[in-house]
Amino acid sequence: MNMLKDIEALIFDLDGTLVDSMWIWKEIDREYLRQFDIETPDDIQLQIEGKGFTETASYFKERFLIPDDVETIKRHWNELAWEKYSTQVPMKPGAVDFLHYAKKKNLKMGIATSNSVELAKRVADVHGLHDFFAVIKTSCDVKRGKPAPDVYQMVASELRADPERCLVFEDIIPGIMAGKAAGMTVCGVDDEYSVSQREEKIRLCDYYIRHYDEIPRI
Repeated sequence: MNMLKDIEALIFDLDGTLVDSMWIWKEIDREYLRQFDIETPDDIQLQIEGKGFTETASYFKERFLIPDDVETIKRHWNELAWEKYSTQVPMKPGAVDFLHYAKKKNLKMGIATSNSVELAKRVADVHGLHDFFAVIKTSCDVKRGKPAPDVYQMVASELRADPERCLVFEDIIPGIMAGKAAGMTVCGVDDEYSVSQREEKIRLCDYYIRHYDEIPRI
């Protein structure tokens, strides 16, 4: 079975898929809410999973009655995350080698993330990814975040790729659902953050990897 057979484009989520960064956001949420003397609820990560950056900021403003406007909340998050993304966020095992392999195969590649465009581009700068990705889009570029298919559809359109010939890499269930809703093949990526959802992810995906080095064997 060849995962890349008949595939013309690869579309990657960012956090937890290309880079090991999901753990950082628990820290950022705590840091941010502490400014307002608010304890971080246990369910917060589950409630915002898959939401776009703007959607998440709106959720925080409404749920926690944050006095700042949505754009100010987003700016504060970017400031809190900037140094962490610059120095503490590694690529997932085997990801860089796989990107080189895909480029040699002349596969088109794009990123469809729920993160901010500023942080997505920061990751690309730090890890030298710009040569791989022709398109970087976020859920803020579309009307609906994941699990809606909008951001994946936009990336495929800009890559000029048929959705049926796109392979999506995702680490969380809303993202997997977004890729499937876009009519694309989906490969789930293992991540410590979503380890409790592993069996459900495997059920929903067409393929599943623990790290990118496994792909030549699939």
